[in-house]
Amino acid sequence: MESIVLKAYAKINLSLDVTGRRPNGYHDVKMIMQSVGLFDTLTFTKSREGINLKVDNSELSDSTDNLIYKAAKLLFDKFNLPGGIDISLEKNIPIAAGMAGGSTDAAATFKAVNTLYDLKLSGKELCDLAVKLGADIPFCIMGGTALSEGIGEKLTPIKNPPECILLVAKPDINVSTKEVYTKLDATDLPDHPDVDAMIKAIEEGDLNKMCSLTGNVLEYVTENDHPIISKLKQIMTGEGALTSMMSGSGPSVFGIFNDKSKAESAFNKIKETCGLKQVYITGFIF
Repeated sequence: MESIVLKAYAKINLSLDVTGRRPNGYHDVKMIMQSVGLFDTLTFTKSREGINLKVDNSELSDSTDNLIYKAAKLLFDKFNLPGGIDISLEKNIPIAAGMAGGSTDAAATFKAVNTLYDLKLSGKELCDLAVKLGADIPFCIMGGTALSEGIGEKLTPIKNPPECILLVAKPDINVSTKEVYTKLDATDLPDHPDVDAMIKAIEEGDLNKMCSLTGNVLEYVTENDHPIISKLKQIMTGEGALTSMMSGSGPSVFGIFNDKSKAESAFNKIKETCGLKQVYITGFIF
């Protein structure tokens, strides 16, 4: 095989708790990760030499600081691979949005190099390498639905949640994940989501109960800094969302609906009242 095209799916957090901070600055988390239907498309082609990256979005680097480049270089260096690789990125996932857009592109790169160069690495072996570049990358390699613990690298697959309609809106602002975690005081949070109860609700196939248990402690930082997040949540729940919450460190907000017409109504209202360009109706990917 000389070339491969992969879809790199975004993620949301159905629940996100931060339980502490390590001496090295990393935070311990307990969260439920879910792949969703927004995706980037990456084309990988073996070449004679070098890692050559082409991106279709001027906001993104096409150089050595891009996670795609770093993922490819990590594998080429570790296994002393001959030749090189040309990579083309078609970007659709919102940037700096709390949806693992960079991490999922890196995950696709790990999988593509593994396939094109016949490294025969298992999913676990890829994840063990990938976590060196980012805590979300192992989940993006695995995909589906999972409990994520540690700094995000400890993954336990869980049963798929019930089918639903998902509305995602990304405000016209960018948020730094590092800054959000720096501001967060995990020892002084007014509330913590019950992640274990949500897992039970998912296992029971109870969408309403699952939605009643959503929570994201990072909202205490990002929502306070950016009132648009509260506004989007209010619009979604006002139009019939079973729940609405920020994904990751934000600023993307999602709403879960059991009625597509209600999701479409919320979509239209957000477009009209907030003027956002990046609003999507999608669903879960398993």
